[in-house]
Amino acid sequence: MSPTPGPSFRVTALDTYDIRFPTSRELDGSDAMNPDPDYSAAYVVLRTDATDPAGAPDATTGLEGHGFTFTIGRGNDVQVAAIDALRSHAVGRSVDELCDDPGSLFRDLIGDSQLRWLGPEKGVMHMAIGAVVNAVWDLAAKRARKPLWQLLAEAEPEWLVRQVDFRYITDALTPEEALELLRRGKEGADERRARLLERGYPAYTTSPGWLGYGDEKLTRLAAQAVADGFRQIKLKVGADLADDVRRCRVARSVVGPDIRMAVDANQRWNVDEAIRWVKALAEFEPYWIEEPTSPDDVLGHATIRKAVGPVKVATGEHVQNRIVFKQLLQAGSLDVLQIDAARVGGVNENLAILLLAAKFGVPVCPHAGGVGLCELVQHLSMFDYVALTGTTEDRVIEYVDHLHDHFLDPVVIREGHYTAPTAPGFSATMRPESIAQYTFPGGTFWAADLDRKDGQAA
Repeated sequence: MSPTPGPSFRVTALDTYDIRFPTSRELDGSDAMNPDPDYSAAYVVLRTDATDPAGAPDATTGLEGHGFTFTIGRGNDVQVAAIDALRSHAVGRSVDELCDDPGSLFRDLIGDSQLRWLGPEKGVMHMAIGAVVNAVWDLAAKRARKPLWQLLAEAEPEWLVRQVDFRYITDALTPEEALELLRRGKEGADERRARLLERGYPAYTTSPGWLGYGDEKLTRLAAQAVADGFRQIKLKVGADLADDVRRCRVARSVVGPDIRMAVDANQRWNVDEAIRWVKALAEFEPYWIEEPTSPDDVLGHATIRKAVGPVKVATGEHVQNRIVFKQLLQAGSLDVLQIDAARVGGVNENLAILLLAAKFGVPVCPHAGGVGLCELVQHLSMFDYVALTGTTEDRVIEYVDHLHDHFLDPVVIREGHYTAPTAPGFSATMRPESIAQYTFPGGTFWAADLDRKDGQAA
């Protein structure tokens, strides 16, 4: 007698939420191009009729996948609408098939020809794809009862290669080369996993350096960062050169000569302006200049890099896909590659980018901060260390100390290092009470804020 087949679980719903936090009121996140950001998440929940093997948070909730993409306020509703447009691709799919091959949904989403026209593979639509794909990986890791970094690190190299879309990048990285990189990455992986669990992954902090902060706050937070064990901080620059010189002088006097100090212009400058500005800051020995010009200007970054050494050039948080990253690497345009967990098409495309960086020997130092970006991207760097490059030399993950308390599995920083997550999933699940409070415009915070403004107007 043949065995009775088990139940066929399906995705039953794709729910979206426009979640916004009023960070602009304290100037958290402020920089030369974004002076008043309200950190926001276009949030997605894939609901299923499967039982959560790790134990549901309450009796009514089964296995779910959570994902999001990050924005800074107005326009988050547009991003939510883009995720909504993908609903038909996800609802009704087999949970087993999705978790066994997340790339199947990734390929379908980027292959929707009518929605692809809005990119292709860039902008709001591509970020929406990333949110849904990341939710699938969260679902898969929860079903496997592993944190995502461990799921990836323990996966067979052949399976990981099948998750990568090599279209448009085989002139720089072939599937055979990727497979060889991943097979080499398995050597010594068990020892590195143990070291990761013991020590964590090195971090740097941007918390002291927001452009809207005064000197007193900069001084206090920079000193605290050093006391907390961080070996690198970052300052926002680019609005006013004299102000930048003063702030860099203050920061360097606080942290001393042995702490790395990066600077970030957030795309503010033309190429010649970037070169002139960075040279004016050279006396403070900035470790890197981040996003000195348009993220799409591959040759501009190459020109800047040639002119400002030994200051390194870093970019990537706004690079739209693996194809632009390929060109940045081919053109020698950067010293430090910065992935973002939510800007590109999710984990699958970030695997491609990590493999490209490994092929070219360029260190990856992810962009984080925002809403939940620290929670997500730590998994990608930890996989890279354990099962791909095998090193943390000159590699750090950005850390910003806000909004972590809204997540069920928030990041933990110890002595300037990210502690490796142990809970199943992608660390993406937001607290239900935070969703209820900060969903825009009807959440309890925003409704009360509107009532207050209406009362003041009256």
